[in-house]
Amino acid sequence: MKVKDMSFKEGQEFKVRVRPDDNCNSFALNIGHDPENIAMHFNPRFDQNIIVCNSLSAGCWGEEQQEGSFPFARGEECKFYINFNNEQFYIKLPDGTMMNFPNRLGEVKYKFFDVSGDARIVGMKIK
Repeated sequence: MKVKDMSFKEGQEFKVRVRPDDNCNSFALNIGHDPENIAMHFNPRFDQNIIVCNSLSAGCWGEEQQEGSFPFARGEECKFYINFNNEQFYIKLPDGTMMNFPNRLGEVKYKFFDVSGDARIVGMKIK
């Protein structure tokens, strides 16, 4: 699923509800300007029980950041929330724990949203 002209601005909250497939290996949520400039790549990996975050600038990946908390389960719907400012993304995970990822592109507005992998979007809302 790709959305090309959304408006996600600093201070807004992006709520995502997702259901990983019963045999999910991983899924990824990307927020940025376009497929070559992604401010936040959020990638839960079920085979390793880690969340990997990264950014993509002009088609070049940055350094991966890994989160040890893994509150996702195959086949179970969950929701998480994303906020950001020009310095950080703040992600509230399904179990209520928080994680941060640097806003390496430094922008205060993004228009591109993409979900890929072994999961289905149940709902999303920006407020």
